Amino acid sequence: MTFLPFILTILLLLTFNGHAISASVRPTPASADSQRDALAAFKKGHFDQVVRIFENLPPGQDPPRELLKIGVEGYVRVGRPETAFKTYLKLIPSGQLDDPRLLREIAGAFITSHVRAAEEYVRIAAYTALKDGADPQMTPVLEDGLFDSSALVRALAAEGLGRTLVASTSSKPSSALTALKRALQDPAPAVRIAAITALGDTGDQSVLDVLRRIARADEGALPVFASAALVKLGHAEAFDDILSTATLPDPNARMAAIGLLGRLKVSRGFSALSQSVYDPEPSVRAFAAGALGEFGTPESAAPLTHAIGDEDPRVRSIAAASLGRLQVPHARPLLWQAAKDPVDFVRAGAVEGLLRIGDGEASLVARELSKHADPSVRGAVAQAIGLSRYKQGVPLLDLLRQDLQPQPRLMAARALGRMARREALPVLKPMLQDSDTAVRVTAAGSLLQVLRQPK
Repeated sequence: MTFLPFILTILLLLTFNGHAISASVRPTPASADSQRDALAAFKKGHFDQVVRIFENLPPGQDPPRELLKIGVEGYVRVGRPETAFKTYLKLIPSGQLDDPRLLREIAGAFITSHVRAAEEYVRIAAYTALKDGADPQMTPVLEDGLFDSSALVRALAAEGLGRTLVASTSSKPSSALTALKRALQDPAPAVRIAAITALGDTGDQSVLDVLRRIARADEGALPVFASAALVKLGHAEAFDDILSTATLPDPNARMAAIGLLGRLKVSRGFSALSQSVYDPEPSVRAFAAGALGEFGTPESAAPLTHAIGDEDPRVRSIAAASLGRLQVPHARPLLWQAAKDPVDFVRAGAVEGLLRIGDGEASLVARELSKHADPSVRGAVAQAIGLSRYKQGVPLLDLLRQDLQPQPRLMAARALGRMARREALPVLKPMLQDSDTAVRVTAAGSLLQVLRQPK
């Protein structure tokens, strides 16, 4: 009598375990039917139906992999990237090899689903990601951005269109060129400047006449940008107009001209550029410090050595970062002196400069600044790591992406994209679940940049 309950218990356990093993090996009839129906709906483009099927699955049921994959793609198509990513994590748990195609689709949906968000700062994050990505497939979305109510969003869309046209290896879409030409009539000067710059970068000679009209007729900074576009299109005589603008009484015009001298890198502009570190306006001197770094010649070290001792902290910070861009070893003592500056933003600039020349000890200063009470300083540290592309900086960015304030997290997300290293994937993926929408969108843009890199 005592043996029978024992036998029954064993039989029950075996039956239960057998069902558990069977359920894990093959889908139940219900999930098999759901998978068939979801696949049929997906093929017909009925993505809302795919989502309904997926969300009506019995509670507690583990869907088979193919059904999970269809669910991810369905959520992407209906513009629910957050849910798509949660489903993706069920399909590919942490520690398993990612599916780059699915991950790209999810990241793209994070961006495109927020290009019309009610909050301007979210749209700015989305169009910044589109601009940085320069994906020709996003051309229609960028064209649509030129109608946004925000001037900054429209400027980002124009810049993104220019980058996309330059990056396009196939025939360049005429609609993008038409959109940029239309943006030349935008009421906001910043948008017109972005459109002028973009058109100059495309190499399209059909815009010569309109650029010449802007260079002759407009006031303020617009003519100098039109002249720069003409130079890029092969009309070197327009460079004289930029040199003349660099000496005008209007500081805004001088700043524009000096910035363009750095970008164009024409040797006969170096003298005017190097003299600009003595300009009476601090903002002009700061532009000069940045332009000297962009110019990139070793001769820039002498004027930057003067600028790193400037009375204005912004000038000192930019000069320190620019010195690092020159890759001159003798700049190290100056940069370490700047790393001890009483102003923390100057120290962040020095960190960027030191990391650019490969001085890993600067990471100790970066770690110290990453604990600063001011979130903007912590964000500046993330930016310094990203701009320097310091390959050992990913762990520190991992710490900053867990910051309590959104600004350092957003800057960390963008920095990881600038570094474009595969090691950033495990850091970026959790940021797709950040509490701040702009951080999620920025992380998605960086994820796309990382996924472009070879394994």
